[in-house]
Amino acid sequence: MNKRLLIVEDDPGLQSQMRWCFTDDVEVVVAGDREAALTALRRFEPQVVTLDLGLPPDPGGAKEGFALLDDIVRLSPTTKVVVVTGREDRENAVRAIGMGASDFYQKPLDPDILTFVVNRAFRLAELEQENRELSQGRNGTSIKGIVAASPQMLSLCRMVEKVAPADVTTLIIGETGTGKELLARAIHDMSQRAGHTFAAINCAAIPENLLESELFGFEKGAFTGATQSKKGKIEMANGGTLFLDEIGDMPMPLQAKLLRFLQERVIDRVGAVNPIHVDVRVVCATHRNVEDLVSSGDFREDLYYRISEITLDVPAVRERDGDAIVIAQSLLKSLGRQLDRPNLAFSEDAMQAIQSYSWPGNVREMINKIKRATIMAEGKRVTASDLQLRCDDFVHDGNVLNLRQVREDAERSAINHALKTSNFNMAQAARLLGITRPTLYNLTDKYKIETSPAVSGA
Repeated sequence: MNKRLLIVEDDPGLQSQMRWCFTDDVEVVVAGDREAALTALRRFEPQVVTLDLGLPPDPGGAKEGFALLDDIVRLSPTTKVVVVTGREDRENAVRAIGMGASDFYQKPLDPDILTFVVNRAFRLAELEQENRELSQGRNGTSIKGIVAASPQMLSLCRMVEKVAPADVTTLIIGETGTGKELLARAIHDMSQRAGHTFAAINCAAIPENLLESELFGFEKGAFTGATQSKKGKIEMANGGTLFLDEIGDMPMPLQAKLLRFLQERVIDRVGAVNPIHVDVRVVCATHRNVEDLVSSGDFREDLYYRISEITLDVPAVRERDGDAIVIAQSLLKSLGRQLDRPNLAFSEDAMQAIQSYSWPGNVREMINKIKRATIMAEGKRVTASDLQLRCDDFVHDGNVLNLRQVREDAERSAINHALKTSNFNMAQAARLLGITRPTLYNLTDKYKIETSPAVSGA
């Protein structure tokens, strides 16, 4: 972890002493008042802050220091705050801990003790960061097998986390290869049914005359070849989760039988007389537009409303901002280990190709191409040619990964947002951005941004 420390102290002499307590492996920045500290917090993003409660304009009291502590806890809840107090100021130290500070240190300055306390705070921040990464599987989400960093997928994963504990029938829609079954398994794993069976069946892969017996089971002698009774997938999933993949391809006669099961939670085996009660959660998925199927008469409207108590719409890879690169990097790393080529990396043209290609087959297509490239790549670089992405498959754009352009776009967007949020009050916008007003004026001039609201004509 790159250690960053913010020292908030209004005494220049103490600032200097505290700065020199720390070695070269700790980046140190100093602030003398609340406004400067908040600016440094936004720009510098320190893991640890040492905070003297006596700050101007109230250096003899603690009002300003407590206000700053409240700001830090609100704006950066993972930052560890070490409050610096006077020797007789135990009451304020206790209050600060209650407000969210992680530790306190009493003056006068002792370099060894201060270093120990701050290093302990760094260690705590590091452990918490490792814990967050482990809980998220180091892939940006908390769902096993899903690699994502885009707002679209992270929002979807949060929906899955909310839906999983609620025992409702869920419909997952999205293009082929987007990870619908992974999401279905995640719903099961995060539910109270996790200790029971997850039974999956592909409605499009089984012939119509066999699908009924696969779903509902059959009794001995129900048809030629039925030499013994057999449980169907629904009965096998009793207490757990039934995943019906490609439900949009389910034959119409079976749709009526499935509807009865969803309404009554009972099944009739083929050839059976007595119904069987089953407790199972149903999760469905399809790459087809079910509303269009309902309109064309190929899917029962009442069944559609039964299976879509909650609908999760999985975006295609091309619709996930920046996810193509993140997924590709993860796949190259895992496939490289499997195929004994752990040191492979993408070349610049490969990165541009991955970013710009539309990926009609989504993650499934990406796995295919990266596995081939891992085997065929010469040296340690995987090129666009290794990925079999033709020049006309993507646009050669020198700015796709141009850091300066990305930074300028981000700055322009942030400034516009801050101006609108503050109703074009430049001082307030500067505070929101963590910069000075002159700097804000320079940036608005640079990007030719209007600093007053547009006035429509009469």
